[in-house]
Amino acid sequence: MTAEAVPSPRESGPRAIPGRETWWLQPVAIAVGFSLFVLYSPWSVGFSPHHIAGPYLSPFYSPVVPHNWWPFSAAWLVAWAPLGFRATCYYYRKAYYRAFFWDPPACAIREPSFRHRYRGETRLPWILNNFHRFFLYLALIVLGFLWYDTGNAFAYNGGYFGIGAVLMLANVVLLTGYTFSCHALRHLVGGSVDCFSCARLGHTRHGVWKLVSKINPFHGSFAWFSLVSVAVVDIYIRVVSNYFHCVGTHLGC
Repeated sequence: MTAEAVPSPRESGPRAIPGRETWWLQPVAIAVGFSLFVLYSPWSVGFSPHHIAGPYLSPFYSPVVPHNWWPFSAAWLVAWAPLGFRATCYYYRKAYYRAFFWDPPACAIREPSFRHRYRGETRLPWILNNFHRFFLYLALIVLGFLWYDTGNAFAYNGGYFGIGAVLMLANVVLLTGYTFSCHALRHLVGGSVDCFSCARLGHTRHGVWKLVSKINPFHGSFAWFSLVSVAVVDIYIRVVSNYFHCVGTHLGC
């Protein structure tokens, strides 16, 4: 019987972990992706007027809220809820802690030496992460309006729909996957239950919990794909809106 060779402490360096030399690629890519979305979102919400094109409504502006009393863009009245849901998301917290604060930057990689004391999420703004489940409730309401907007896009002009409607459908499906794979939602439907058969609506809750549990491992993928789809739909609608604006006003742009 032969014994397996165990690497000595001298061999347990960067060479002992495949791909460790490129550990920085993932946090840098995440930081770039987050930065682009964080820069684009405020511009879209606050400074660009082209958010409606026929039956298409930008997801940043749904639902439409009357704002005669509000001096800023109406989108700020609703966009803060889904943005807060993403900012406090368990997956995103792990991602941006590693990407921006290197806390830690990657597995088996030490934190920077200037870190002295860990305070957790006990101070502003990080204490707001504890309100994630409340942002979830608001995000579910916004998600319902997005499905309504998508239905209007498909029902427009006697059922004739275009590329915008297809993009809106793909976006709302991805957002639904992201929302319903949320860890907080999984706990909401199945947490704090020791016996499903003994709890009220236990069989129903157990079925929903199993469904959420099946898609929960894909939460990170839904998070990124839905982040991209929101931006793609918003950009498409703005391009179409700007085109019809130029044609309607004969600006020739």
